[in-house]
Parts: sequence; structure tokens; C-alpha cells
Amino acid sequence: MSTTRWQGIFPAVTTKFHPDERIDAEGTARHIDFQIRNGIHGVVTCGSLGEASTLSLEEKLEVARIAMEASDGRVPVLANVSETSTRDALRYIDAANKLGVAGYMVMPSVIYVADAREAMANVRAMAKAAQRPLMVYNNPVAYRVDLKPEHMLELADCEQVVAVKESTGDIRRVTDLRNTVGDRYQIFCGVDDLAYEALALGCDGLVAGVGCAFPRETVALYELMKAGKFAEALALYQWMTPMLHLDVSNKLVQNLKLIDALVGVGTEHVRLPRMPLVGAEREFVTAVVQKALANRPAQYRSVA
Repeated sequence: MSTTRWQGIFPAVTTKFHPDERIDAEGTARHIDFQIRNGIHGVVTCGSLGEASTLSLEEKLEVARIAMEASDGRVPVLANVSETSTRDALRYIDAANKLGVAGYMVMPSVIYVADAREAMANVRAMAKAAQRPLMVYNNPVAYRVDLKPEHMLELADCEQVVAVKESTGDIRRVTDLRNTVGDRYQIFCGVDDLAYEALALGCDGLVAGVGCAFPRETVALYELMKAGKFAEALALYQWMTPMLHLDVSNKLVQNLKLIDALVGVGTEHVRLPRMPLVGAEREFVTAVVQKALANRPAQYRSVA
């Protein structure tokens, strides 16, 4: 299991809905296919951006099934596990295993602010149930639980844990992780507007948000950084950065679904209590995206 080497661009895909909030299976599949055709390396379903908190267990499994059918073996599909109890997490994993997902992105704890002992025990329980590769999603900013480098070192004997999605917002954590755990885990950056910095420090990939609408551009950033073409990558990153900032927001779902709609690769439909942006918020996001589209680098442009 520890030989699994996920790397590259793994978008945290949005879940597409009809206006009445039913899952739009065709729209979700079409959007995933669009991303795969533009070079992404994997898919993560039903994360924060996928509105996991508004979906039932059965709906999350349905989205995973849709993603697997859309990917048709071209890239690995990871199902996000963000249940509020370990019991529910294991029920979800058991059902997703039967679907045949490639692996999981797992939350150490949501809602309940677990300490490190509890969070690590939860990860171990999910790993034992999964018997497939896991990426641990570390986001203390949003979820107030922080598995620090020393905790990831303690988890190093858990062979199913192969990667960390680092979302503290502190870019120093990437180097601290490497210094503590070496190459034991693949490290992914989960903060869109730290992508260049994280890749420069040796991250293996990005769990991307804005990349859902601009997959080829995001893949190009990754490839340029890995090739050491830092100046070219920086110019691309600077073009993307105003949009990347929109991922770091309480309204990241509405922001990024509006981006999808403006680019022509999705809709804005969200589930209540979320509502589409209006007024100044909508005008701001629209202006950012329209400026980006007006200056979109032709050589990296995603193909619809």
C-alpha cells in the first residue's frame, strides 16, 4: 500500500445539482470528463467543495459511482470521508469499497474538535476498514483539528496512509513535514493560492478548486514547476492568483460554481442553506473571472 504514489492535479470536484437540488448525474459526469480530457491526474468526490455536508450517505455514494463511470479507469477516484462519527465513516467506507473506489481522502474529525490521540485513532479505524490508500486531509483552519508533523510520524506505521493534503495555510508546514517524515507520504497542497509556493517546496501535487474550471492551466502549472521552468510557471500562477483567492473563502462553493458558470463548464445550483451570490459579491467574482478570461494564456487553454 505504501508504494502507492498519487501525484499531480486532483480536483476536489463540485457536485452538480438540478434547480430543485437533485443531483445532476449527467452534469457531474460531463464536468469530470472535461477535467480528465484536459490532463488531470485524479478526482476527489464530495469534499468541502463538493458540498459533502448537505449530502446523505447514499448521495455521496451516488456521486462516487458517477465519478467512476465518468473516469472509466482513466484516473483514480478518491471518495472523501467526512462523517461526524467513526461508525458512519466505516459504513460509508464499506459501501464505497464495494463500488471499487481507488482510495479515500479522510477527515481526522469534523464538528467534534478531536485531540490528536482521538484524531489518529479515527484515521487508523478508517484505514483498517478501507484497506486501500488514504490521503489525510489536514485543515485546522476550517475544522480546528491539526495533525502536526509529529503526529504524521506516529501514523507512519499505518501502511494505508500514503498522502497528506496540507491545508493549514502555513507554507512552512510543507518543509516541516518533509523534515519530520521524509518521503514517507506524498504531500498535496489544498490551498489554491499557495500552489506555486507549495510546488516549489516539493509538494507532489495539488487538490485543486479553481482547477475544476481551468484544468489544463492547473496541470500546466504543475508540469512547469516539476520541469524547473519557474519563471514561466510564475507568470501563469500570477494570472490565476486573483481567481485562486476565491477558493479561500467561506463561500468557496458559490464562488467556484459561479466561475464554472462564467467559463461555461457548469452551473451555479447549490443546496440550501447556500444560495448563489448576489450584489457586490457576485459583481466582484464576475469581474475577477472576466478579467482572467480576457487575458487567458492561449498555450495552456483548457479544451471544452
